[in-house]
Amino acid sequence: MKNARHNDLAERRSTAADAKAALLETYRVAKEAAEPTRLARQTERQALAAARDERRAARQRLKTEEAERVQAEAAERKALIDAAARSESDVRKAADQARISRVIEDEAARKAERDRRYANRKARQA
Repeated sequence: MKNARHNDLAERRSTAADAKAALLETYRVAKEAAEPTRLARQTERQALAAARDERRAARQRLKTEEAERVQAEAAERKALIDAAARSESDVRKAADQARISRVIEDEAARKAERDRRYANRKARQA
């Protein structure tokens, strides 16, 4: 009986090993059969990834161009504002200079008139 039990165990082990080997062989055959479709799917995924990367690069390029355009417009507006401010400052300085020169001329005219009156008075007294 002991021998029969041993044979049953050995038989079960060999059957299990044969089943495992058959499953492994079936897996290998299925893997080899699926290889062309796997390669096709992999190629398709790589093409999709490349297209996605290209679209991402195009979007990034558009964003960069838009940012550069906005910066250029901002710089142009700032230059115009600075030019207008300089022009306004120059006009204000010119007006101030004109006012100062008029005040100086008026002061000189008043002094000349005062000196003339003083000379006339001295001439009458003499």
